[in-house]
Amino acid sequence: MLRRQARLRREYLYRKNQEEQSRVISERKRKIKEALDENKQIPTELQKDALSLKKALDFDDEGASDLNHIDDEYRWAGVEDPKIMLTTSRDPSSKLKQFVKELKLIFPNSQRLNRGNYEIGQLVNACRANEVTDLMIVHEHRGVPDGLQICHLPYGPTAFFNLSNVVMRHDIPNVGTMSEAYPHLIFNNFKSKLGERVQNILKYLFPVPKEESKRVMTFANDSDYISYRHHVYKKIDHKNIDLHEVGPRFEMKLYEIRSGTLEQGKAAEIEWVARPHMNTAKKRKHLSEG
Repeated sequence: MLRRQARLRREYLYRKNQEEQSRVISERKRKIKEALDENKQIPTELQKDALSLKKALDFDDEGASDLNHIDDEYRWAGVEDPKIMLTTSRDPSSKLKQFVKELKLIFPNSQRLNRGNYEIGQLVNACRANEVTDLMIVHEHRGVPDGLQICHLPYGPTAFFNLSNVVMRHDIPNVGTMSEAYPHLIFNNFKSKLGERVQNILKYLFPVPKEESKRVMTFANDSDYISYRHHVYKKIDHKNIDLHEVGPRFEMKLYEIRSGTLEQGKAAEIEWVARPHMNTAKKRKHLSEG
């Protein structure tokens, strides 16, 4: 099993390392095709290889698109339902345990694991062996949940979020009953490439819902703070619906994405990291601006 995982990891890294070379070749082909279609002069830097690129163009499928390691990470998304493992930091408080129980109700097909003395490497290897697609670890500070790590398996990515304004279900007045149907998802204001990346990380934690599902989850981005809300609804008539919040609710703020998995630690490639101390940090909106 270990040798097989090492081999698959090497193959994945090799495909990932070939992406840049393939992207450069595709860009050169695109420029040649544009010049020929518009009857313009071929760019000077491409004239030497123009004939060979033109021959390669004849074998390209116009309907195909270049795949990358991100497509490879989520290639079975929507085909197979995700399988999620939820756990906490060591020695969790009663409030953190309650929060994880409520998270288990949010994510279909999820299981909760008591952390005990397990190391990160042991958790990740056990999840891989049992075909778990995502490992989620919740952290706290003085009894208040304040961190969430989402590790997609078997190769990554791993996203790190800060949590704030956490409100449990039992703290919401007149809370509705919890539906266990697969939820419909609403994502608002994820317009940049990073925003689309974060949207995919969150979206693929959920299976494909049925049309008749009356459960809705909203991830709304405002100034890089992602507000999570959970509702159920029922139709009153053809114009009106009755909407009930069923909780929990919280805000998430992304501070890092790594291309690898949790057990790799600092050895994993950093895909994106927040720089809050830069002069322009307050002006930039990473998730909503391109």
